[in-house]
Amino acid sequence: KQVYQRRVREAVVSTQSTGGSPVENMALQNIQARVRMVTGYLFAQLINWARGRSGSLLVLSSANVDEALVGYLTKYDCSSGDLNPIGSICKKDLKSFVEHSKEVFGFPSIDSFLGAVPTAELEPISETYTQTDEEDIGLTYNELNDIGKLRKIDRCGPFVMYKRLLYMWEMPPKELGDKVKLFFQKYAINRHKACVITPAYLCEQYCPDDNRYDLRPFLYNPKWDVQFREIDNSIKVGASLNSRLLPPLSPSTSLTESSSSPGCSLLYTLHTVYWIVCTVCILYNV
Repeated sequence: KQVYQRRVREAVVSTQSTGGSPVENMALQNIQARVRMVTGYLFAQLINWARGRSGSLLVLSSANVDEALVGYLTKYDCSSGDLNPIGSICKKDLKSFVEHSKEVFGFPSIDSFLGAVPTAELEPISETYTQTDEEDIGLTYNELNDIGKLRKIDRCGPFVMYKRLLYMWEMPPKELGDKVKLFFQKYAINRHKACVITPAYLCEQYCPDDNRYDLRPFLYNPKWDVQFREIDNSIKVGASLNSRLLPPLSPSTSLTESSSSPGCSLLYTLHTVYWIVCTVCILYNV
């Protein structure tokens, strides 16, 4: 106990960019994020008092639907409030709204941040490092937009989503499978955050606002053993077929060119036929 107490007293918590561990880094980011929420409520209660008025103001929170899907927010930070005006709007649409307001209202200042890289601004910026949302998440916002629609609107689990995205994204199967796994792991681990998320105006069909209109359970096994195993098996089958159907890519061959080739189309067709045959065999006990 004494050793533990001495280690705690002598500990210096640092961000990852200054030599700290991931645990230290996350702890420092979370405390900053929660201070934002506390400060927001402080001003909401004091602004009317400072103006000689009665009552207090509502606090608007700021997490969009894509961030909420993967839990890219701190519980009880600035994503918490009384009302979230963008809580069910995806990042892609938010940028479109900002561009529209620039044209309609003529705000020249919008240009200064319209092309800015999304960032939580919770880690120190250096000459070699700048924190970005997409790097932290491991997925782009456009990818999260597609994934969110498949998860909620089309009711896709990990394996079915992987099969659907094979036709939607021009991406090697292994990389695609890793992205699907990453999403569902983050979705399962951070599901508890969706149960206390701030109420938002319903704009997207795939909003994770589960305690109001999404009745899915909030506790999932983040390993997704069966589904992830099927993704791995499908990747292996695709790699085997690909080695027989397609010539190896030369360094000058682009991914887009390869994905649109007749051989790749044949590969996808064989994938579909393979899983149809498997499904029929299971149904009829063949």
